[in-house]
Amino acid sequence: MELRVLQYFLAIAREESISGAAEFLHISQPTLSRQIKDLEEELGTVLFERGSRRITLTEDGLLLRKRAEEIIDLVHKTETDITSGKIMLNGDIYIGCGETEGMSYIANAIKAVQDIHPNVRFHLHSGNAQDIMERLEKGLIDFGVVIGINHTSSYQHLRLPCQDICGVLMKKDHPLAKKDVISENDLCDLPLIVSSQDLKNGLLPAFINDHKKYHITATYNLIFNASLMVKNGIGVAIGLDKLISTDASSELCFRPLSPAVKADILFIWKKYQHFNPSAQYFLETLQQMLDSTSS
Repeated sequence: MELRVLQYFLAIAREESISGAAEFLHISQPTLSRQIKDLEEELGTVLFERGSRRITLTEDGLLLRKRAEEIIDLVHKTETDITSGKIMLNGDIYIGCGETEGMSYIANAIKAVQDIHPNVRFHLHSGNAQDIMERLEKGLIDFGVVIGINHTSSYQHLRLPCQDICGVLMKKDHPLAKKDVISENDLCDLPLIVSSQDLKNGLLPAFINDHKKYHITATYNLIFNASLMVKNGIGVAIGLDKLISTDASSELCFRPLSPAVKADILFIWKKYQHFNPSAQYFLETLQQMLDSTSS
């Protein structure tokens, strides 16, 4: 039983079709079918039930899938353990990231990798969720950091142990700045500056869509530009906390919404993505750091 054939078997189990697995593996369908037939003959059992639309695993197939995944993981871990102390990783890692305080976890992982492998270079691309996912699909970036996106069925992901809080960015001399929290009634008839992406993915409070009561005067995709509009008196911005400085030297302040609106932060990558050694090492480093945070 060859490791390569086990990888072929797992690809068919994931894709549930010979054609889909062959396309993923970049081999011909007849070659893949022959390899699986030989495997079934070697084991003396049937691994797949061939249906009209998809292929499913038999009981023996389910057992082999479990064992094959364990074997592949063990081989990879063994290779990593042996080589990590002997080679110096290098290369480039591309990360698309939204504006979020959760990027601090990514920065910590970058620092941990570069402390051991200083020749690994990181390239960050800032953008909204739609832009990041398009770049992932085109292979322009390895990973993405997105806010409040629920496409977990389309991507592998790690959930960062923090949430972004939605609220109002305004000038400190604004009447609402005297309040600790902002309610929906406080925003009636005020000129609002909102994220164009949040309008689409539902991050904004539902009441904002009531255009009879709430006046959206401008939209943005990066909060820095919104903060400039706020400073110039164009309106108040609905956005996330801790992205724009509101310290004593700033003319701006932030107040959370009530009821509270919070968003999860996900670190995502394409399913079945084959990473270069540097990207794989970075992913494992981030995973270990998040595991130690939650324990």
